Amino acid sequence: MSVAISSMSVHATLPIPVRASPTDEPAEILAFAVDAAMRGGQVALAALVKVRGGAARSPGSHIAVASDGSFCGYVSGGCVEAAAAGEDRTVKFGTDSPFFDIVLPCGGGITVAIHLLRDISAPIKALARPKERRSAALRYSQRRQALDIFPPGGPSGWAEGDFVTVYRPRTRILVCGETVEAAALASIGKAAGYDVVQRARATKEVRDSIDEFTAVVLLNHDLEAEQAILDEALRSSAFYIGALGSTRTHGKRVLRLRANGWASGDIDRIKAPIGLFGPQAPGNRMSWDWEIGALFCGRLVAVGSLKLLFTLGWND
Repeated sequence: MSVAISSMSVHATLPIPVRASPTDEPAEILAFAVDAAMRGGQVALAALVKVRGGAARSPGSHIAVASDGSFCGYVSGGCVEAAAAGEDRTVKFGTDSPFFDIVLPCGGGITVAIHLLRDISAPIKALARPKERRSAALRYSQRRQALDIFPPGGPSGWAEGDFVTVYRPRTRILVCGETVEAAALASIGKAAGYDVVQRARATKEVRDSIDEFTAVVLLNHDLEAEQAILDEALRSSAFYIGALGSTRTHGKRVLRLRANGWASGDIDRIKAPIGLFGPQAPGNRMSWDWEIGALFCGRLVAVGSLKLLFTLGWND
């Protein structure tokens, strides 16, 4: 049975926009839209569908705006969000836009597709999948002015004239080890909004926690201590496996793995030594901090903020 939203006029006096949450996680934004609609309000879901030149966000970013003025999400760096509401339509901002008074600081242009939610059945179904650690996708048809479930595949983008937004589970970081580095890394990951699991040894819980949306980070100072979890990681579909240690230590790790029957293709999945800057002076722990943002989570925008968090928080 469909969950329909009653029609309401969008031409009434507009309330003052109030950001309900600073999140830019697509699933959280969609959940905000569903919650607002279920409370009886009217909700517009706006998606960034095209970028011209530079832009603060990538296609698929979106924002939900409720009729009470509350909103959640981003389609830019914050300069056009208040205008992303109303009836179904496609609007250009920045370059090539008719709104000359709205200029994007990046100098580019974006196209935003705005959809007034009339039926939240598809969004409710889409939200269930990431909770089960599975991807979901919603297809927006401008012609039909409707959303429906679509098979998740690649990134968000156009498919046969419709725009598809992909919703993935929250990136998980499995931090392995009982070291001070492991504790600091877990703290930074949580502060950055990722799903962090910290364990010292391989258990059934560890095996069950690793999936294609998981980065496994080995921060042991002992090859023997990391072996069991490393074996589990190599058997898994984890998108990233990284290990602490010098180039010499990793050489020993490779020899151990070969002796245990692991093929070169499996061993090559391991990123080691962890870090972007090569060998560091004693006491310099900045290298693997940058790795968290740039490689573990696959989100380069997080690098600067994680570096700042690490720099301010390491000596606390």
